[in-house]
Order: sequence, then structure tokens, then C-alpha cells
Amino acid sequence: MYFAFTVSRKHLRILSLLGLFLLAASLPYLLATQVTQAHGTTTQNNARLHQADVAFRAGYAAFARNDLQTALLNFQRVVLLAPGLEEGHSALGAVFVQMGQYPRAISELKRSLALKPGDRSALMNLAMAYAQSGAYSKAVPLFQRLDREDRSNAKAVPLPQDVTLAHARSLVATGRATEAIAVLQHALNHEPNVAALHDEMGSLYAQQKRWAEAEREFRQALALDANSGTAHLHLGVALFANSQPQDALPELTLAAKLLPQSVEAQLEMGNALLAIGDDEKAVSPLQRALALDPASVDAKNQLAIALQGTDHEKSAIPLFQQVLAAQPSNVSAMIDLALAMVQTGDAKDAIGLYKRAIQLNPKDTTVYQDLGAAYVQESDLDDAIDSFKAGIHLNPQDAQLHYDLGLAYKLKDNVAAALTELELSSSLDPDLSEPHYTLGILYMQEGNFDAAEQQLQTALHMRPENADGWSILGSVYRQQNKLPQAVAALNESIRQRPDQPSGYITLASILAAQGNRTAAAIDRKKAADLMRAAVNRQHALFSTNAGNQLREKGEIKQAIEQYQDAIRSDPNYADAYRGLAAAFDQEGKSTEATAARHSAETLKSPDH
Repeated sequence: MYFAFTVSRKHLRILSLLGLFLLAASLPYLLATQVTQAHGTTTQNNARLHQADVAFRAGYAAFARNDLQTALLNFQRVVLLAPGLEEGHSALGAVFVQMGQYPRAISELKRSLALKPGDRSALMNLAMAYAQSGAYSKAVPLFQRLDREDRSNAKAVPLPQDVTLAHARSLVATGRATEAIAVLQHALNHEPNVAALHDEMGSLYAQQKRWAEAEREFRQALALDANSGTAHLHLGVALFANSQPQDALPELTLAAKLLPQSVEAQLEMGNALLAIGDDEKAVSPLQRALALDPASVDAKNQLAIALQGTDHEKSAIPLFQQVLAAQPSNVSAMIDLALAMVQTGDAKDAIGLYKRAIQLNPKDTTVYQDLGAAYVQESDLDDAIDSFKAGIHLNPQDAQLHYDLGLAYKLKDNVAAALTELELSSSLDPDLSEPHYTLGILYMQEGNFDAAEQQLQTALHMRPENADGWSILGSVYRQQNKLPQAVAALNESIRQRPDQPSGYITLASILAAQGNRTAAAIDRKKAADLMRAAVNRQHALFSTNAGNQLREKGEIKQAIEQYQDAIRSDPNYADAYRGLAAAFDQEGKSTEATAARHSAETLKSPDH
């Protein structure tokens, strides 16, 4: 987040009203002076000045009730009737400032100051007009003049806080942050209990990465105004930027609640949730941010990351594509999009994106690693090996790349090279479980059961929730004739994955070898039932996919037959019921559709 100074339009109106009030109070005297100076002129001139007086007062009254259009028309009439009256140009300029018409405001206020160089109200409004229009170098001298007058005259009315804030903002924009701090500090010395001044001071410190001072100022602002959504937002962002996402989250959550229409508040809350790894909770505020600003590239990118992190890669892909359309050189989005494509089975298109990313950033080893993984998915092991080697050339100490290269060699049946890379990976990062696990499998396949046992035990000690690992270790123990250890390992595998038949099969063979034929028969039956269920589920999946294709082609009766066949194969397959409900809807059979949909809702969706 960029910590920017902001000037409230509400405070601009208060500032302008102050000037108009002073003008309205002195106008009869000013007009009387012009009448005196016009002694000997026609009665018509006196009438024009009287009309100017009436128009000015009407304009002031309209401005006071925020009727800017009526105020504008009346002050334009004042200027037309009495072009030499400085106060008319000043008032008209103030209205243009409030309307955001800064070029016109600047023109009128310059005329006002040409007629009366010491008009403090016109000077303030002109400085604000320059600042609001981004002409900071022109605003600064005017603000400095006001500041000097304020400091040199003890009786001078203190500058409104928004003038002070705009002065500081203009100084920052012109590269004079130290002077900006001094301006804010001077204001705080006189008005220490103004929350907005502390908030802006904190923003200035945050821009300079002076986090402790920024946090102090933001907390002081909140002590003065606990419901300041902006201060909560700024404090949260400062804590987040200072690597404290856990502490930042409560502040950002409150900011999002207090500022429900703020894109930034929703976006920063989502970013903090992503930073602490809670991608699922991050989705909601990021969706809100995108709804508030559908053109926000940041919101699209962060939402895509959150969706990708919650296994919704298909939904993330179009968002990443929109980010890249807006920012063609965004390497990070390019890599994320490519990864989402790999995750959804489109490695071919992902490879092209990875190559583009490498052209833009050839020193990023992660891209070579991801590119290699995409090649593996495409069964292009030679190019995968070349990609992993290119990454290792950039960073020879990258344990993960050595592991990936070893795995690629294993898939290519180059066992010697695989063992070398996997052992190197393990030595570079002893905390990685994957090299030990893969080494265990390789050693087992090579018949080196003692080495396999050691590697698998190490891997499972690091990551015990690995049902396949326990099953393989059980098989190794069986080969070593360590039957009690084998039974324990296989029971752990079954505990973790009771739906997998392989553990029951191996356990049954061990129990039979031990003479426990009854227990062995029970485990064989469990394995057979699971295998039958797996076959039925596969058949149901095939029939449901066929039904979906037929339904898309409009062949509804044939689709219904396929869905019903899927349900006969596996009555617990929810997707088949959903497809059947959709087909019945297309046939106009609402009762049957409702029944099928109800059946689907009572079942869990299968994992694919």
C-alpha cells in the first residue's frame, strides 16, 4: 500500500465557507467604498453595485446549504456586475475549488490576489487548488507563505488542519519529506489531540519505513478516535509491511468493517489472510474488493491466488489471464497462471508461459523448476531434466531442484543418476522428507531392504501422515521377515486410509503366513469389497461423463440412461444424480428432477 495524504472534500468546504463568511461580513463596507469612489457616476452604476451585493449574499447563503450550482451562478453575477471587486473573484474561486474545477478555480483566485495580494482566504484556496490538481511545486510556496505568516503572527488564526495536511503532502510529492514532518510536528505541537494529524504523521513515517514511529502515531490517532477506519487500515498495513501479518489482521478486519465501501480495506484484509496461509477466508474480502472495483488488477490477482490456494484453479485461470492482459510483463502472474494450467492438466500451454517468464526473468530458479514439472506432466522427461539442470546451474545448493532432477531420472529408469541426485538433495536439506521417501522406494526396488527401511523410517518420522509410506514400509519389513513390525506398519496405513485395498492384501498375506487364516480371510474380503467398490465408482464416473456429453449434444433420453446406469453401478455417486436432475429438467420432468437433486444433496461429492 502507498501511504498517501488525503484531503477531505468536506474540510475543503469548511475552509471555503470560512473565507466566504469573512467576505460576507465585510461586503457592505467594500461596496460602500466602491460607491464612494464612484462619486459623480450614474445612478445605474450604484444599482449595479447594489445588485452585486444582493447576488453575493444569495451566493453565500446557497454555498452555506451546499447548493453549489446556485452559489456559482450568483458569484458569477457578482464578478460580472463588479469585476473590480476582489472578494467576488475569491468567492467564485472558492466555489470552483469545492466543485473540483481546479483550473477555473486557479484562474479566479489569481485574479483575486492580483487585486488584493494579502487575501489570506484566496491564498489558501489557491494553494489547495494547486495541491488538489497535482501542481505541488506551485502549491508549496503558497503554503510556505501561509505558514510563515501563521508562525510570525501570534494573533493569526491557525491554519485549518486540511491546509496543513495538504502542505505536508505537497512537500512529500516534491521530495521534501523531512520538511513535511516538521510541518506536521509544528501543527501537533499546537493541536496534539487531532487524530487526523497523527494519522498523517504515521503515514509519512510509514513511507520512510520508520515502522516503530509510524505505529506510535497510528495508535495515538486511534486513542483519539477509535472508530477511524482509515487509522485502523494504516496501522494494519504498517504492521503487515513490517512482517507482522498476525498483528495486522485484527486491525485490517476492523478497517474493512468500518470502511465497507473501501476497496483498499477489503484488499489489504485479504492480503493479510493470504500471508498467514488462510486462503479460504481470504476469498470473501477479495471478492468484495473486486465487486467494489471490477477493474482492479490487484484485486483480480490476489483473488486468483486465493482461489488457486483453495483448489479452485479453474476459477483462478480467467482472473490471472485478465491480470496478464493488463500487465503483460507481470512475471509472478505469468508463473501463477502457468501453475494453475498445470494443475488443471493443461501443461502444454503452461510450458509456453514458463518460457516467456524465463525470457523476462532468466535468473529465477523457481521458473525452471515449474517448467520441468510441466514437461514431466507432458511425459517429456529429457526437456524436464534439461530444465532442472538449468535451475541447478543458477543455484547448485537448491535441494528441491536436485530432488526434482532425481525424480525425473527415476521416471527415466536411470537409477544410478536418480540415487546420486536424491542423496545430494537429502544432504543439502536434511529436513526434506521427499528425498528419503523416494530413496526408500528406489532401494526397495533394487533389493536393498535395509537401506530402504532406514530411508522410509526417516521419511515417516518427518511426515507420519503418509498412508502409502506406511504400506511400503510394511512390505519392506515383510521382505526382511520382520513380521510384527510389518503388521504394525500396515495397520497404521489402514488406519490412515481405510478405503485403500493394498494394505489389507499385504496384511492378509502376512497373517496367513503366521497361521492366522481367519483374520487373513477377513482382510482379503475387505480388500475385495474395496476393489469392487473402486471398479463400480470408476464405471459410474465413466457413465456420468458419457451422460454429460450426450446432454450437451441434446440427446437427453440417452443421457438419462447413462446417468441411471451410473447410479446402478454406484448408488452413492452424487454427480450422477446431479446430471440426472439436469437431464430431467431439460425434459420438463420437474418431479423427477427434484427427487434426483434431493438424492445428490444427501450424498458427499466424491474426490476426483
